[in-house]
Amino acid sequence: MGFADRYIASLGATNLKDDERHHQAEPLTAAAMACVGAGDLGALLHRAKYADTTLRNMARAINARTQLEKELAEAARMKGAAAAREAECRQALEGDTAELERSVAALAPLLRLWTEAVMERGRRRKWVPENTAWDAASAQKLYRTVAEASLAHWLDSKCKCCNGTGLSERRVCKPCNGTGEAPIEGKGGFVLERTKDMVAELHNMAMSHAARAASKLR
Repeated sequence: MGFADRYIASLGATNLKDDERHHQAEPLTAAAMACVGAGDLGALLHRAKYADTTLRNMARAINARTQLEKELAEAARMKGAAAAREAECRQALEGDTAELERSVAALAPLLRLWTEAVMERGRRRKWVPENTAWDAASAQKLYRTVAEASLAHWLDSKCKCCNGTGLSERRVCKPCNGTGEAPIEGKGGFVLERTKDMVAELHNMAMSHAARAASKLR
């Protein structure tokens, strides 16, 4: 069992006891200790992907919106009894919109920190020139685009076709080639390559944090 699995299991701990008979919450303590002196976003990334319910809430809200919009369109074409269902759909859509807004707000601090990190990397590696005001504005747009795309993919990289299993209709899933990971997509070769680089960096930060935390377990 990897550290991520142990960390997820520890989230259900009913207390923080830690002695010869109680080890359920150990991964939580190890994760906290691994933050000391790390100087990266590893712990925050780990928490956002494995401990937070934000992504699950967003996924549920998006799926619910899709279904409700279909039912709303159907109810709008009918009369009489369908009027009540139409009202229910509209009320539910309002609730889903609120949930999406809360989820986006919860991820905002992480996105801000990651955007700053991408800007620092982009400038250090001289992705694009920033000699003029126009260049600087274009560079800022590039950094934000790469930061948003890379974080979105890393947080939810599961292939949608096979749901991360690598198999579709008992055969190797073609979109992910059996890996269970969705391909990284983007507009333009340059932006796509920078996005891939940043996804790799996110992965490395999270893996480094997991390795540091795992080393502190019994």
